[in-house]
Amino acid sequence: MKFAKFAFVGLSTLVLATPVWAEIEVKDAYARSSGPMAQAGAAFMHIVNTSDQEDRLIGVRADVSKRTELHTHIDAGGGVMKMREVEDGFVIPAGGHHILKRGGDHVMFMGLVEPFEQDKTIPVTLIFEQAGEVVVEIPVDLDRQDSTGHGTMNHDGGHGSEHDNMKHSH
Repeated sequence: MKFAKFAFVGLSTLVLATPVWAEIEVKDAYARSSGPMAQAGAAFMHIVNTSDQEDRLIGVRADVSKRTELHTHIDAGGGVMKMREVEDGFVIPAGGHHILKRGGDHVMFMGLVEPFEQDKTIPVTLIFEQAGEVVVEIPVDLDRQDSTGHGTMNHDGGHGSEHDNMKHSH
């Protein structure tokens, strides 16, 4: 009897110590860069929070680049968009979702260790306030078009809105 009681207590402790991330779902994720000589790349995805509590994506880690950050685009006026790090992260509402997309919020990879290769996967750790760390395997899709049919990347190694006048500042 003592062994069974010990096993039950140990199991319940293990479950409580494990982050509950089953309530965060990552859908339709993909990563891209502007080509074999690119120094930067990005990842986009649909993050769904099935819990009844708001969560926040507060960080990201990946070994594919020297720096990996959460970014967004800000209208600098005059048709120029600037990319900026978002230190506070992105809110994922309770029972809702947040989309990381080109020209908007996204994961930014700076100083790529090696070029992104079509159909390879990139392991990325998403860090949430409530759900903890969620590791996702993100496929590289260099050919994917955005919702407006644009598929080009910026010539300065950046990405996002596919307009030639896009400026990036890091």
